[in-house]
Amino acid sequence: LGVTLFYVSVIIALPVAALVFKAASLGPSAYWQIISSERAVASYTVTVLSALVATLFNLVFGLALAWVLVRYRFPGRRLLDAMVDLPFALPTAVAGIALTTLFAPGGWFGAVLDPLGIQIAYTPLGIMVAMCFTSLPFIVRTVQPVLEEIDPALEEAALSLGESDGGTFRKVILPLLGPALIAGVSLSFARSLGEFGAIIFIAGNQPMSTEITALLVFIRLEEYDYAAAAAIASVLLFTAFVMLAATNLMQRRALRYMERG
Repeated sequence: LGVTLFYVSVIIALPVAALVFKAASLGPSAYWQIISSERAVASYTVTVLSALVATLFNLVFGLALAWVLVRYRFPGRRLLDAMVDLPFALPTAVAGIALTTLFAPGGWFGAVLDPLGIQIAYTPLGIMVAMCFTSLPFIVRTVQPVLEEIDPALEEAALSLGESDGGTFRKVILPLLGPALIAGVSLSFARSLGEFGAIIFIAGNQPMSTEITALLVFIRLEEYDYAAAAAIASVLLFTAFVMLAATNLMQRRALRYMERG
């Protein structure tokens, strides 16, 4: 217990406290002026909207990928399963460079998409692609073990009672996956909010357009404006705490629903 509390204090509590105290040193008026500036608000909008789109995409694609990995056996399955963890092992800066190379106008994918009028690199779409890449494993790895533990007899019983495949998935399987999906979605969204390395290479980093909040914090640090950097970072910190509280509430409700069902 002592080692755990010491670790939490040094690694988590102290940096968070330092961030809060530094932001509080500005005073209410200066703090509000910094976090509500036009450039800061634009960065919040770009970051949150891109994270939402990336999370929704990962929710659908990640659930489908976890389903395929659990329910089907095919050549290359183990390789595909291992590739899911690639964003964990690959440095995010390397991922950003690779994605930029692929989706730039002269890249493998960009050369095909650019004539169609679809530009990925240096646009908000590029931010979403980078967020999808780095946060996908969180949903797959939280859903996959739950899928493996679901008793096939439950599905067989529903099908034997005349329920369709879609109805069985919606009424039997999806409620069992609820807590895991909520956890995976929250982790995916949080990772997308805080992602930096994979995004800055493909985003274009244009203020008011493709500049994420993490980059704006980095810019303020480079300008030695530590108080402003702490103030803007505290907005992300507050968002993370609110999301954590909402996630815990939804998980409790999902578990109660499962217990009543």
